[in-house]
Amino acid sequence: MRRTSVGLVTTVLAAGVCTVPAAGAAGRPVSAVSAVSAASCADTVYTKMTQAQRVGQLFMGGVNATRPSTADLQTLRTYHVGSVMLTGRSSAGTTATRKVVDAFRTQADTVGGHRVGLLVSTDQEGGQVQVLSGPGFSVIPNALTQGTWSTATLRSRAATWAGQLKAAGLDLNLAPVADVVPASLGTRNAPIGRYYREYGHTPAVVTSHTGAFAAGFRTAGVMTTFKHFPGLGQVTGNTDTTANVVDSVTTATSASLQPFQSGIKAGAPFVMISSAKYTKIDSKHLAAFSPTVINTLLRTKFGFKGVVISDDLGQAVAVRAYTPAQRAVQFINAGGDMVLTVKASTVPAMVQGVQAQMAKDASFRTKVAASVHRILTAKAAAGRLTCS
Repeated sequence: MRRTSVGLVTTVLAAGVCTVPAAGAAGRPVSAVSAVSAASCADTVYTKMTQAQRVGQLFMGGVNATRPSTADLQTLRTYHVGSVMLTGRSSAGTTATRKVVDAFRTQADTVGGHRVGLLVSTDQEGGQVQVLSGPGFSVIPNALTQGTWSTATLRSRAATWAGQLKAAGLDLNLAPVADVVPASLGTRNAPIGRYYREYGHTPAVVTSHTGAFAAGFRTAGVMTTFKHFPGLGQVTGNTDTTANVVDSVTTATSASLQPFQSGIKAGAPFVMISSAKYTKIDSKHLAAFSPTVINTLLRTKFGFKGVVISDDLGQAVAVRAYTPAQRAVQFINAGGDMVLTVKASTVPAMVQGVQAQMAKDASFRTKVAASVHRILTAKAAAGRLTCS
């Protein structure tokens, strides 16, 4: 996703019947809720949801971060969209951002008389990719600068940044960038290197510093997203603005995958999938539509059990050859969980495409059910499902 314009995510869900306290309550980190409790709560919520509500959880639709349009909000309500991404930039500060977030919370679906708490996120990497700024937010340096700090310093500062997001009502950051850009490529790497979004030019530095960043956020009770699997470090084109972006270097055993593997072992709750093509992993599909990338490599080899989120499938040029419905169906069919689209206007066609595929494909229905469970479990672990 082009991080010069990306914003904040609000997740809108329906509620269930077992009690999971809010993450961060009394200083509790996200990890304080056991996986068993989170999964149990998710199961309870799932059984009480309508099919439309379940399908809605698979989507993250974009709205303007400062002043969401009435039309976009109505679209998200109508289709029970489970996540909302605030796009653009906001310099309004933590208090004003909190007001925007709290307003979105009233839009959440209800199940069994309970409204599900919202899961709210943003792209708060640093440098040119800091969506939220203003009073209460630090000016965060770019990742390449962060990579020169000791891991202890980065972890401490990341905890501070996470605390600021939490004060603004957020639960999830679409960071850190785990892509390894070789020094020989540098700023010629359009999506990452051009904006100094990489933590370093070697797998070791990127692994240690993405880990420190995530650990700092974890101590503050804010979740993170490792992106853009299996890495955008070896490409020159930006998938947001360019079609046919190809990585002909990365293999399933490349050292550049180490930051993702390490993050997964440390408990990363979200991993974002690239929309480039990796010819030495799967020459037939974009990564976002590749069962080999998502199921064989990420799920099976690396053992990732969390939420697989797409990069933007709404307006990115990389996926323009596919209809919105095809993008959503192919991502979920490949093993993805949450479809991100920065254009709320694409949501209706995407939802309808998923529903049509469910009506004729039992295996697809099974995948949808698994994805919704993963998303609900992540929300329960974050303390955003009220179960009683």
